[in-house]
Amino acid sequence: MIKRFLLALTLILSAAPAFAVNPDEMLADPALEARARTLSAELRCMVCQNQSIDDSNADLAKDLRLLVRERIADGDSDDEVLNYIVSRYGEFVLLKPRFSVRTLLLWGAPVLLILAGGASLIVFARKRAGKPTGSKLTAEEQARLDELLDPTQRL
Repeated sequence: MIKRFLLALTLILSAAPAFAVNPDEMLADPALEARARTLSAELRCMVCQNQSIDDSNADLAKDLRLLVRERIADGDSDDEVLNYIVSRYGEFVLLKPRFSVRTLLLWGAPVLLILAGGASLIVFARKRAGKPTGSKLTAEEQARLDELLDPTQRL
């Protein structure tokens, strides 16, 4: 019983590091295949949405992997392949969005939030530094202080 459990566990865990790319999808040229794998890692699976098409087993991911390999085999550059895929599926297909006017807020928001937080801390600290922290002295305390600070009394 334990041997069967260990055998089943071994079989399940041995399949874990496998990628979704099937051998029949791979290009014959290792350099072109490496480019295809790199590009596939940059493209989002539209079904899974949190995986690249290189890691996804979805049918759409397979179609996109084949499309990437087809475009590479036709002689397209990496940028041309990405531009073609983006023109068909939109910017969302990129796992790392490009910097453009449309994504300016996405890329600039963290910097703006940090600057706004720093500015508000400075303003708050300056306002707080100008305010007295204690209460006013009573007439008796003020008279006693004046007496202690009077230089003629010390001689």
